[in-house]
Amino acid sequence: MVEDRRSAAESASSRAREHAPAVHVIQLFVTGMSRASTEAVSLVRRICEERLAGRYELEVIDIYQARDRARESHIVAAPTLVRRWPLPVRRFVGNLSSRARVLRALDLEGWP
Repeated sequence: MVEDRRSAAESASSRAREHAPAVHVIQLFVTGMSRASTEAVSLVRRICEERLAGRYELEVIDIYQARDRARESHIVAAPTLVRRWPLPVRRFVGNLSSRARVLRALDLEGWP
């Protein structure tokens, strides 16, 4: 079990290292098409386009459709925002309706 977790983490890290350092690798775990989920997706996409235009990969994962992926990433609540790259990995769990909170979660507060 610990080996599986480690290999999943190592796999995610190696995928992230394949990207140029300027590319942000972001995952957003949501629960279906709920209002909170669609708002979170919209806000995160908008921030990524404004702050990281062309320098990010955003993967939206519905935990209802991809339970195994959520389990592998140790997701216990949604929405959960995970910045895989650049390191260190950062997680933000909960209400993603605040632009300021999402900017802090992605460590983009000082970005143009």
